[in-house]
Amino acid sequence: MTLIPITATRTGLSLGIEGGGTPEAAIAAALASMPPAAPVVIMVHGRGYRPGHATACPHRLIFAPRGGHGASRFVSWPRRLGFALPAPRRPLGLCLGLGWDSAGSVWRATARADRTAPMLARLVQAIRRLDPGRRVDLIGHSLGARVILGAVPLLAAGMLGRVILLAGADFTGRAAAALASPAGSTAEFLNITTRENDLFDFLFERALAPLHPGAALGRGLRHAPNWLDMQIDHPRTAAALRALGLPLAAPRARVCHWSVYLRPGTFRLYRALIHDRARLSLPVLRCALSHDPQPRWSRLIALRPT
Repeated sequence: MTLIPITATRTGLSLGIEGGGTPEAAIAAALASMPPAAPVVIMVHGRGYRPGHATACPHRLIFAPRGGHGASRFVSWPRRLGFALPAPRRPLGLCLGLGWDSAGSVWRATARADRTAPMLARLVQAIRRLDPGRRVDLIGHSLGARVILGAVPLLAAGMLGRVILLAGADFTGRAAAALASPAGSTAEFLNITTRENDLFDFLFERALAPLHPGAALGRGLRHAPNWLDMQIDHPRTAAALRALGLPLAAPRARVCHWSVYLRPGTFRLYRALIHDRARLSLPVLRCALSHDPQPRWSRLIALRPT
């Protein structure tokens, strides 16, 4: 099995959508059949989901082997990353979907994200305990990035490979703290941003600034050796990725929180970042994407009628 659903409950981690025991046995069986170099990827969703809910379960929507029902933004992450494809097209590796209760207000969901972070850390620790040499990558959208950045300081050095943050709903101060931790100092962080998310970043800052002063991740965190900001709606970013064989469709929206994975070509990029690290090393990406990000609101200002 290349896809395992895992749910964070109030008492810990359980296997499946509704919870069916601890996930270690299923993970151990999957790891035993994998080549040593094949990665494990843990997906973490953002706000608005509730495992087991009839219409909001992430395992039946974005973490399903095929696209979930309803709105078009429920595309299948594991399928787009290549893990839910039929053999032999499926890349070697294991994909875990971590579902957590992120429904309700932004304050409630943020508090839940903070409570889920230690469970993500325990999941990474369990994988490394079962297979000490296995590379573990993380990918998360919105508040899923906050779950990830909260888990990083709880891990030992070398436990994480690549961390891909998609329109992360968190603050640069917390990201800097994660980078200063043992696990954060040895991992590689790719911060995927877009000016289409500026309004969401602004509202998130206004809602949480009294508790977490600082800027949202969409502002970027430059000058960190193992952190790279990638503004995917920047024309120079698109040109650089096209030169690397990773073309992106042109951005279509002025404001969109989900374009970081709905825009055609984005998942091909994330799949390559996970499975083609030798070609897309951090120095190569940094050289190709050496331009500064565009300032906040620049997309709205450029599209404003004169």
